[in-house]
Amino acid sequence: MKLLSGPLSMFGAKAQIAVAEKGIDCEIEMVSFTLKDRYSPLHPDVLRVNPKKQVPVLIDGPVEIFDSTQIFEYLEDKFPKPALWPSGVEARAIARLMELKSDEVFFPSFAVLLQALGDTQEPETQSALAKITAYYREMDALLADRDYIAGDYTYADIAFICASFFTAFMGGAPDPELLHLTAWRKRMMARPAVAPVIHALAEYLTENGLRAPSI
Repeated sequence: MKLLSGPLSMFGAKAQIAVAEKGIDCEIEMVSFTLKDRYSPLHPDVLRVNPKKQVPVLIDGPVEIFDSTQIFEYLEDKFPKPALWPSGVEARAIARLMELKSDEVFFPSFAVLLQALGDTQEPETQSALAKITAYYREMDALLADRDYIAGDYTYADIAFICASFFTAFMGGAPDPELLHLTAWRKRMMARPAVAPVIHALAEYLTENGLRAPSI
């Protein structure tokens, strides 16, 4: 099995953490990437497998898939232990919804911040930061009575720690006064499968003259 990721890929980081949590014997290949040229020239397997021309891409014999959530589902089916979706139908539905919201509701605000390069005077940036702040407050309230987003540790937690890292990098860091969210972040960074991936992202930013967010 081989996972193609990138040194500054949020979705690739999700897949890397999942592989590590499962303890899978999987080769992790970081495709060529620079801040100037991005992923150009494209890795041939990324170009071949993913019409969107993005990482992550997972290759496992005849199985060649892309998209971090699809990779989550494949890993869960093939390696059910340790489980990273809850066993109960309702809890599993909630965990899947929260994983989706991290990618499709929370993370798009990062794209707005990136487009404006963090210029807080832009109305679009102010709106994005307001949405990020509101989402952090919702998550803080959710985490008031549980250690992880869906109760048990799941892919939803993996998705949100990655998304929040990148959002914090562009100025959308959570308020440390959100104590439940802050405690969750500490629990996440204490996980052996999570910390190395997040630290590698931070190191890449630092090595390229950018300020990494506090983790």
